[in-house]
Amino acid sequence: MLSYIAYLLAGGLLLWKGADWVVDSAAAIARRFGISELIIGLTIVAMGTSLPEFLVTLTAALEGIPSISFANIVGSNIFNLGIILGAVAMIKSVSGNNALITRDIPILFGVELLIRLMVIGGHLGRFEGLILSAIFIGYLVWMYFRCKKPLSDDGTALCDVPTEGEKATWKEYMLLPIGLVAVSFGSQFVIDGASGVARVFGLSEWLIGVTIVAAGTSLPELVTCLSAALKGRNDMVLGNLIGSDFFNFAGVLGLTSMIQPIAIQQGELLNMTLAVGVVALLWLLIRTQGKITRMEGGLLFAVGLGRWLLEIWRGAM
Repeated sequence: MLSYIAYLLAGGLLLWKGADWVVDSAAAIARRFGISELIIGLTIVAMGTSLPEFLVTLTAALEGIPSISFANIVGSNIFNLGIILGAVAMIKSVSGNNALITRDIPILFGVELLIRLMVIGGHLGRFEGLILSAIFIGYLVWMYFRCKKPLSDDGTALCDVPTEGEKATWKEYMLLPIGLVAVSFGSQFVIDGASGVARVFGLSEWLIGVTIVAAGTSLPELVTCLSAALKGRNDMVLGNLIGSDFFNFAGVLGLTSMIQPIAIQQGELLNMTLAVGVVALLWLLIRTQGKITRMEGGLLFAVGLGRWLLEIWRGAM
């Protein structure tokens, strides 16, 4: 029991310090290269905090249980935009960058809707995986070239404006990867410690999996977003969550289905529909005032929590 508690404490410390290093160093590096924090959040930070989902998904595919891959990605999406974004917004309203509202959220919605149409027949094959991977690579290339020219000929902003502040030194270049590694290991320590404590109290393996493990793989996004919100870096909050979900669906799911075609169970079709609905709800809410208010955060949190409780109820039946 004491060893499990030690895992929890060590994991919490790694998550706390790792998130601080990631947010501060990523922001400094963005300023060094004249890149906005939104772009850094959508790419480097998003892919870094998605390492647990990536490892779980790819490992499941290689071990011949690809259905877990799909369940993990869909569950993480709903957790990110429901529980995590909702919790952060309830603490402090989260503003949305114009580029995020008009470009990145619609793209994420389109990708998720495309996947929902792809899996109507209960299968996601190698050809679909190739399409998703091409979309992911194309999006990164398009964003890179678009942001090389920040203004159009008429002076309209094509990309996001970098923030002011101190620029990166050699220290930040070291702290960013160290922070990402610390966050990944910290989340695994928390999962192991919490799972051990749960077993001591007699909870089933399935219940541990659908609650502790499912939430644990999203801990990097949670602590990074909380740290960014408290530091007033709203672009990095939404950029991290939207970027993580886009990376999971287009990048991770695309690569996984190319390696091993995925058979989709009926219950996961319902979850995928809910995932599309959560993005649509987020898009609707943020378009009204350009931000997610505390009340709207409560709504997103309730949707995410409701889905989580529904899964527990379904498994107990």
